[in-house]
Amino acid sequence: MSAPAPVASRPVNEPPESGKVRRHDEGTGKLAALLLSPTLLVLGLVVAFPIVSALRTSLYKPGGVDPETGFVNEGDVYVGLGNYTAIFSGDTADRFWNAFYNTTFFTITCVVLETVLGVAMALVMHKAFRGRGIVRASILVPWAIPTVVSALLWKWIFQADGVMNSVLGTQILWSTEGWQSVASVIIADTWKTAPFIGLLVLAGLQTIPAEVYEAAKVDGASPFQQFRMITLPLVKPALLVAVLFRMLDTLRIFDLPFVLVGPHKDSVETLSMLAYDEAFNTRYGPAAAYATLLFIYVAVVAFAFVKLLGADVVGDVAKPKKKKKSSGDAAPPGVGTAGLAGLSAGGM
Repeated sequence: MSAPAPVASRPVNEPPESGKVRRHDEGTGKLAALLLSPTLLVLGLVVAFPIVSALRTSLYKPGGVDPETGFVNEGDVYVGLGNYTAIFSGDTADRFWNAFYNTTFFTITCVVLETVLGVAMALVMHKAFRGRGIVRASILVPWAIPTVVSALLWKWIFQADGVMNSVLGTQILWSTEGWQSVASVIIADTWKTAPFIGLLVLAGLQTIPAEVYEAAKVDGASPFQQFRMITLPLVKPALLVAVLFRMLDTLRIFDLPFVLVGPHKDSVETLSMLAYDEAFNTRYGPAAAYATLLFIYVAVVAFAFVKLLGADVVGDVAKPKKKKKSSGDAAPPGVGTAGLAGLSAGGM
């Protein structure tokens, strides 16, 4: 019986015949782009196109009698940045800065109250007690109610002969100008959206192992120390994302004060209501300018929040780490990995 012919083997350090080393993930980028292209197309139609269209509209104003020539201009007239400069001049500037202040004040106040109440709700829902499912469902009811329906509900509560005045034993006109209209918007918005933060924080709490708290109890940590040193750091990613979403949502607040208090109320008028009022009066150029400024404001706040506080909105991307070779694992010059394995096998 003849011995089998020896199989020709390629030297260890010789590159492949093609001259190119194929990666294990080669081609996945093109496949991912192909699969995501329908989503990107839809996003381009429903997000990018309206933004570009609003920017273009903000550079025009409705036609009319030209004060310089006396002629009537039909259609829209290009004014460049005229709509933006008009926002910061005269009575329009006072109205804009008032709306800007109201928007910022509602955002800070409501988000702080909603965060405190939401965390408290999450801690209560996370405890094991009888009827916990009913408590969780009842807490989420306000968040499930549409904002307009919620505003109408609170408008009935804040009537002159409503429940709130009956409870307080006073006669406060909640829907008129003043602090009472501001308080009514804050109360209604906090009641509706605090469960949203509570739900996200509850999801973060359920990922914390119980052994961590047991070890802290063994070490003699008080409940407050456990909350400060364990709960808050571990639930921080979910809490920051919840606060970011609420900030962006409150910066665009419109329907709640519009239905609850009404339009043209200086104490509760926001930037969204200002843009709506301009568009309602067919001044689409100034309305687009207000909407563009609001968009820039929201984008700056979101960018600063993510950069300063490190809110992880898209998730951590795992980056491959290069393994450092120890001196003992280093191969001799001219010997590849396969050769090193062969040497090790031969020495065994």
